Amino acid sequence: MKILITGASGFIGTNLLEDLTLKGYEVINIDWKEPKIPERKNVWVNVNIIEYAPFEKACMDFNPDYILHFAARTDLDGKSVAEYDANVTGVENLLKIVHKLPNLKKVIITSSKFVTRNGYQIKNQFDYCPHTVYGESKVKTENKVWADMPQCDWCIIRPTSIWGPWFGEPYRNFFDMVMKRMYFHIGKTKCHKTYGYIGNSIYQIEQLLFTETTAEDNKVFYIGDEPAYEINEWADEIAGELGFKVPTMPVWFVKCLAKFGDFLRLFHIHFPMQSFRYGNMTHDGTNDMTNTYRIAPDMPFTRIEGVKATLAWMREYEGR
Repeated sequence: MKILITGASGFIGTNLLEDLTLKGYEVINIDWKEPKIPERKNVWVNVNIIEYAPFEKACMDFNPDYILHFAARTDLDGKSVAEYDANVTGVENLLKIVHKLPNLKKVIITSSKFVTRNGYQIKNQFDYCPHTVYGESKVKTENKVWADMPQCDWCIIRPTSIWGPWFGEPYRNFFDMVMKRMYFHIGKTKCHKTYGYIGNSIYQIEQLLFTETTAEDNKVFYIGDEPAYEINEWADEIAGELGFKVPTMPVWFVKCLAKFGDFLRLFHIHFPMQSFRYGNMTHDGTNDMTNTYRIAPDMPFTRIEGVKATLAWMREYEGR
C-alpha cells in the first residue's frame, strides 16, 4: 500500500511519516524542506507544491493509493492571503493531479481550526469566520476542494492546537513558558481549550484515512483530544513532571500587567503580557470532536503520557 504525504517535513507530517513507515507502508514525502529525521531522507522528494510540473511528475511516478496533504504555510505572520500561496495554488495543483491518479482510493486535505475564530461554535461545515490571514487562506483551501472534489473518497481535517515531539512555534510556546517558569495561574480563572497530543492525532488521521467518509454532508473532521483541556490542570501536570508548582497571580495584577504591555506595544517594545494574551488565557476555545470520535473513539495516549513523552523528547533532542 503506497501513501504519499505532502509536507512530511513539518511537525504533524514528520510524526505521520515515522508511524506509517514503521508500520510497513511504502511512503514518500513531497516537501521543499529536508526531513526533520535524517534517516527519512531516502523517501524525500524535494519539490515545492506550487510548481505544478515537478509536483505532478513526483505524484505520477509514485502512483499512490492514498494521499495525505499537509504541505502549507502555517505561521500567523503574513499580511495578505497572497503570501500563503502554498495553501491556495498548492491545493489547486494537488486537485488537478488527483484526477489523474488511477489507483487513488482516498485523499485527506488539511485545513485548520483557524477557519473560525477561537471559541466560535460552527453551524455547519461551510460556516467560516476567520480572524487571521492564515485562517482566510485555509478557507480558500476548503473552498477549492469543494469546487473541484476528488473522484475518490476524501475528507478535510482541521487540526486544533496539536503538541508533542517535533513540534515548533506556536504550539510549543506553552511548554516553553511553563519550563521557564513564566506561566502563572490567574486567580481562580478556569479556561478550557481543545488541544491534541500528536500521538492521538496520528491515530485519528490514520483512522480517517482508512475509513470511508463518503457522505457529502459530513466531510470535515477536527483533530484533537476530548474532553477539552482545563489549561491550569495541564500546566500543573507539566510543572509537576519538572518538579515545581505553577504560581498564582491575582486577577487585578495580571490585568494591570496587560495594560502596561499594551502601552509598551505602542512604542514597539515587547512585553510578555498584553490584553490579547490575557484574553487568550481567560476565554474558552473548544471545538466539537463528535464526528472524529465516531470514527476514532479509542485514544491511545492519556495527556500525562503525552506530557512525559514530550519532555523526554525535548531532553533528548534539544538538551533541555
